[in-house]
Amino acid sequence: MGFFDFMTEEIAIDLGTANTLIIHLDKVVVDSPSIVARDRISGKIIAVGREANMMQGKTHENIKTIRPLKDGVIADFDASEKMISMFIKNIPALKKKWFPPALRMVICIPSGITEVEMRAVRESAERVNGKEVYLIHEPMAAAIGIGLDIMQPKGNMIVDIGGGTTEIAVIALGGIVCDKSVKIAGDVFTNDIIYYMRTQHNLYVGESTAEAIKIEIGSATEDLKSPPDDKSIQGRDLLTGKPKQVQVSYREIAKALDKSILRVEDAVMETLSQTPPELAADIYNTGIYLAGGGSMLRGLDRRLSQKTDLPVYIAEDPLRAVVRGTGIALKNLERYKSILIK
Repeated sequence: MGFFDFMTEEIAIDLGTANTLIIHLDKVVVDSPSIVARDRISGKIIAVGREANMMQGKTHENIKTIRPLKDGVIADFDASEKMISMFIKNIPALKKKWFPPALRMVICIPSGITEVEMRAVRESAERVNGKEVYLIHEPMAAAIGIGLDIMQPKGNMIVDIGGGTTEIAVIALGGIVCDKSVKIAGDVFTNDIIYYMRTQHNLYVGESTAEAIKIEIGSATEDLKSPPDDKSIQGRDLLTGKPKQVQVSYREIAKALDKSILRVEDAVMETLSQTPPELAADIYNTGIYLAGGGSMLRGLDRRLSQKTDLPVYIAEDPLRAVVRGTGIALKNLERYKSILIK
């Protein structure tokens, strides 16, 4: 162990469209919305994460809230870099240091990412003092995080529904055999709800409200075994311009989300149809694993199970499965070297 190793800190990052999570010393130390607030006049970043999230939809013209990642990829280079660096600076153990330590990082990326987008992630990491940067594909990280042994000659199917993308992959022998990445995920579900409220109730609601509706009464099917109560929703009446409130049931939200969920189902079916027969036999026995925040949508597991005739399991902490897997890969670099992208 050289002096460099002594000075190096290891962190695992799941850079998500909706949330960014960071693991340091086996603990999730950052779990924050991927959003920054920038002062338009000075160009300074005034808030990141939770704080910036609370400002969303409530800013005046001098403050702009930005989500630097779109569809799981860096869309605003400058904002994402500042966001990552502020998150890293806020890690309790690193705050105590006199000068910023060199970082060994494993960062999670979507499987449908291009070379250019990959370079953007790597450069961002290097600018925040990343001396050794490894990248790992999202479905891989999710599989490791769920606790599957991905190095075995056995097929496993992962469906990771994040904020920007849904990643579907069949994994065997530490590699992705077939995969599909569709840009239908949490953000699209939120927009579906906004559109539904406008067209069916003449009610204009913001992103934060729609997100809350999705979490509290969102559903993938109209017949849930234990349905949530109806929810009162406030917004602006499009006809009168006045603030108003309406009652909405989970069945309505299921209707609103139906088309998008159909597209996720189709992508799963398509991936299954490209799976080599030996692996398809494995998947028949092991079923499908769901990870990511979108997998918490009520009834989605049952709906996918009916569509595919396979058992569907939700990861125990779906929001953190990916970052946990990224952290495990970081801890066992030697074992997982073959699946990391240097």
